[in-house]
This record gives sequence, structure tokens and C-alpha cells, in this order.
Amino acid sequence: MKTDITIAGVKITNPEKILFPKSKITKLDLAKYYEQVAPRMLPYLENRIISTIRCPKGISLSCFFKKHLGTKDLGLKLIELPKKGDKLNDYYYITKVSGIISEVQMNTVEFHIWGSRVDNLNAPNMMVFDLDPDVGMNISQVRRGVKDLKQILDGLKLKSFLKTSGGKGYHVVVPFKEDCNWDKFKDFAKNIALLMESTRPDLYTTNVRIKNRKNRIFIDWIRNTKSATSIAPYSVRIKDQASVSMPIKWSELDTITPDGITINDALKRIKLKDPWVNFFNIDQKIN
Repeated sequence: MKTDITIAGVKITNPEKILFPKSKITKLDLAKYYEQVAPRMLPYLENRIISTIRCPKGISLSCFFKKHLGTKDLGLKLIELPKKGDKLNDYYYITKVSGIISEVQMNTVEFHIWGSRVDNLNAPNMMVFDLDPDVGMNISQVRRGVKDLKQILDGLKLKSFLKTSGGKGYHVVVPFKEDCNWDKFKDFAKNIALLMESTRPDLYTTNVRIKNRKNRIFIDWIRNTKSATSIAPYSVRIKDQASVSMPIKWSELDTITPDGITINDALKRIKLKDPWVNFFNIDQKIN
């Protein structure tokens, strides 16, 4: 049995533990994956408050959300935010690659991030639209939803980016300069979702209740509120095949399914040109 394996300065214990039983992916495999994608992933992850999903006994058994700092591991930093009364919430964030691997060492699989950075918490800069289809919906309808959303954003002269969710739908992500507050940011996202719903109420809905989504796509704009999170680019998902929420080119929409990129696929794709190049250098604002 392999012992004393260190990645990015973090000792990986129980490296041969199977986290994904059907695909036989181990804790060490996951750590190596995150180490290799870190140069692409870290700009979206570092210095943003995170919540993670941990699976101490693998994805087929109990997993849980974690959003508070437990121990002071390498590459992780505490940030305290006020809540009701005199108490503080001990959120945390990643500062470097070792922080990602520290989380994997503690059996983290998924990484979820805030839409703002810790140095400017009240000025969000990453807007996420999650197109979440009803169960069994034809993929062509989901892709149409993505294209309709992009058309609206294009009409507003906003550059947007596409990624797989690793699950049922796609995510459309819009970078912004940090020049507005959460209320304005949230209202902007909500109005775009409401526009889609009003144009095609038979296909799109902003109703969060699952029972009201039958044969429709839920345009989830709620992730664009303060303290809400969305799955980070390059994060692995808790799926049997270890699918990845992967940045892709717009031209790939019709050929890649929402859960069609696995860890192995992602490692091949990061050797190619980055489809999200210059994401944070784009100068666009909410008017």
C-alpha cells in the first residue's frame, strides 16, 4: 500500500481510498487531478469564500456541505463575517494550490464559490446562470435555452462564457468589473431570467419549486445573491463517472453534453487553448 505521498506540500493519507466506486477513482487520483488543473482553476477559486462537499467514505455513502473553517491547513485562510447579534461566521477561502489539495486530503470532492472576492465582498464580479432542465428533457431543448440566453446577453453587448455543469444542464458565466453592489447585481440577473420566462413561458421558468418546472428549464439566477455559491470551473462533481464542470467553447455546445467531460477528459483538454482566456480582463459593467 502506498504511504507518505505528498502533493503540493500536503501529505495525502489513505491515498488508495476509493472515492468513486464505479469508476475506481481514488483519493490520490483526485488529488493529482486537482494539482494538474490548478493553474487553470485557481484564478476562479482563490480568494473567494468557498463551501465544499466532502465524502469521507466515498460518493456512494454520506457526503456533506462544509462552509466553515475547521483546521488551519496549508493554503486555507479564515474570514469572519458578522451575523445576527454579536456572533461571527467563520467562513474560509483558498489562497494557493496547497489549499485545494488540503481540502482533497480532507475528502473534499466539489468546490463551490462566491460571486465576489474576499478583498471586495460587496462588489460581485462573476454572474452565473444555471440552466437546470426538468428530468428527461431533450438535450436539444436545453441547448436552445443556452442559445436564447446568449442571444440576450449578446444584445446587451456582454461577453459570456460557457461551461458544463457536470450534471443535467449548462452554466453561462458573465464576468464584470467590481463596480456595483449585490442588489443591483441580483436584480440584473433576475430581470434577464424573467425576460426569458416571459418570452417562452412554455419552455422557461424562474419558479424555484421543482413541481412547477415540468417540461421546462429553470433559469437559476438566485446564485447571484450575496452568500450564494455556484460550482467552480474545473470542479469535479459527485457523479459515478466523476464528471467535471468544465469551461468549453461556444462552438462545442452542440457536441458536448452537460455531464460529458470526465476527469480524464479534463486533463486532456487543459493541454489545449484555454476557452476562457482573458476572462478577468474583460471590461464590462452593469449599466
